[in-house]
Amino acid sequence: MKLTKRKLAHIVFESNDRPSRTFDVVLLILIFGSVIVAVLDSVTELKEGYGRLFFTLELIFTFLFTIEYGLRVWLTSKTFRYVSSFYGIVDLLAILPVYLSFFVANVQLLTVVRALRLLRVIRILKLGRYLAEADFIRRSLKASMTKIQIFLFTVLTIVLIMGTLMYLIEGPAAGFTSIPRAMYWAIVTLTTVGFGDITPQTPLGQFVASLIMLLGYAIIAVPTGIVSSEMTKQKSPEYHATSKTCTYCGQDGLDKDAKFCKNCGHPVDIKP
Repeated sequence: MKLTKRKLAHIVFESNDRPSRTFDVVLLILIFGSVIVAVLDSVTELKEGYGRLFFTLELIFTFLFTIEYGLRVWLTSKTFRYVSSFYGIVDLLAILPVYLSFFVANVQLLTVVRALRLLRVIRILKLGRYLAEADFIRRSLKASMTKIQIFLFTVLTIVLIMGTLMYLIEGPAAGFTSIPRAMYWAIVTLTTVGFGDITPQTPLGQFVASLIMLLGYAIIAVPTGIVSSEMTKQKSPEYHATSKTCTYCGQDGLDKDAKFCKNCGHPVDIKP
């Protein structure tokens, strides 16, 4: 059977028949393998004994991913849309580190970004129902963005004021050598992390530090309440995600009965 560009596009972008599912499963295995190799290559003992093997495997993985990336760019009619999309950027970052490793040492370890490509398995393993929950969280966070930005601005203002105050109270003798350094201490204290590398020495400084610690417990609950409130509002309407994908622009989550892509308007009901 002649493999036309249209059929090849269906295999690469879709996952609703045997050839396309086989392609996705093979891709899944390659992603897992490349991530494992990158992780093992960071272990000194293993790298000393199997460094050459790891390097060879990484070159093979990169070669295969480069071919796959080239296919996706060639098969989609919306090349720029794919290249600039989230998956397009992740696919590119999956191969760039190895090529850059010829110029910058150890940068090939950044190939662990390929783990992001595992997001594609949601379609492969028929986990479309989880897409609805993921989109629910995304919509809630997006709706909360303005409130969270105001909250962060308020926190930064508090950090600036408290950091400046502690710089004036404690001074360089206690480790508060500058306002930025004091702001770092205020962030660590406000978030209740408390590294202990800088500590106030005077009674007034310790009193202010205590206030910041108590304020930190109150502040931590704010973003949780904001997002929880928006999640309650976002309960309806429910998003119906499917495994259908537009082979022209790569848009995921199309309705099962969709004939045209809601993103680019091209026909999506393509039969192999």
